[in-house]
Amino acid sequence: MPFHPPAAARACQDKYLARQLYRAAGMRVPEFFRATLAQDPHALAARASYPCVLKPLGLSGSRGVIRADNREEFAAAFRRIVRIGEHYVQVESYIPGREFAVEGLVTAGEFQPLAIFDKPDPLEGPFFEETIYVTPSREPADVQEALISTTARAVRALGLRHGPVHAELRYNQEGAWMLETHARPIGGLCARSLRFGAAMPLEELILRHAVGEDVSQAHLDGPASGVMMMPIPKGGIYQSVEGTDRAAAVPGVVDVIITAKEGQHLIPLPEGSSYLGFLFARADSPEEVERSLRQAHAELRFHIATALETLRPSNA
Repeated sequence: MPFHPPAAARACQDKYLARQLYRAAGMRVPEFFRATLAQDPHALAARASYPCVLKPLGLSGSRGVIRADNREEFAAAFRRIVRIGEHYVQVESYIPGREFAVEGLVTAGEFQPLAIFDKPDPLEGPFFEETIYVTPSREPADVQEALISTTARAVRALGLRHGPVHAELRYNQEGAWMLETHARPIGGLCARSLRFGAAMPLEELILRHAVGEDVSQAHLDGPASGVMMMPIPKGGIYQSVEGTDRAAAVPGVVDVIITAKEGQHLIPLPEGSSYLGFLFARADSPEEVERSLRQAHAELRFHIATALETLRPSNA
């Protein structure tokens, strides 16, 4: 079956290489440089412009991604990333603006958009935990077109040819900025927020595309849908949750899924990489979807116990 070339898929996983390819293609890119975590953080802090964002190159999602507004915050963020255990870090100028996700398919190098997700919660740092995705976008047509065309340019710059694409972008007064492009569909359980045609899930659409079916006319079941990735409010040991019945009864909510398990050690960002669970909603408008997700989340009460450090016995 046709798929993205291995070199293109690898470029999607390499933040440094991807930035180089975007710049070579004439796309907007922030100032950036790569460093090893063995280097002097104070020397690197003097090299950075502020505000900036430190991104470990070997981690996915928002794990280890930290904003710094000055040299002292840079050094503190750097030391925190060192403790996570990565080898390389990329330092980028912070890009202000609203953040979006674009979902689509690539056929013979041509990008076909499937959905634009608004992210209504500001992602301004110091950490960048995603919460709510809502589609269709409420942005004006020119902004949506800029997001789609920028994703298409990134697809060409990376050399992606055939298969799913999930992209993260920001938009400000200068236009659309590509953050990351992935040679895969949207992660976790979030794909459940998307249905096409006669309630076809995203995974089925991708498989049909992979075996050569024409899916160029695929369109979202409307009118609006969304997902909330429930963040971990504090570290500790997960015990239980109250209010799932009340959350499920909120108008518009179609599913409440708790993925945290009793006894699980919860680690929030930037060191952690998981969520407490997912909320899904469908309604007549994006505004109603967002409202349903927030109301359902407010009905939940998570019980998280303090995790005690294990003390080693004395040798005395």
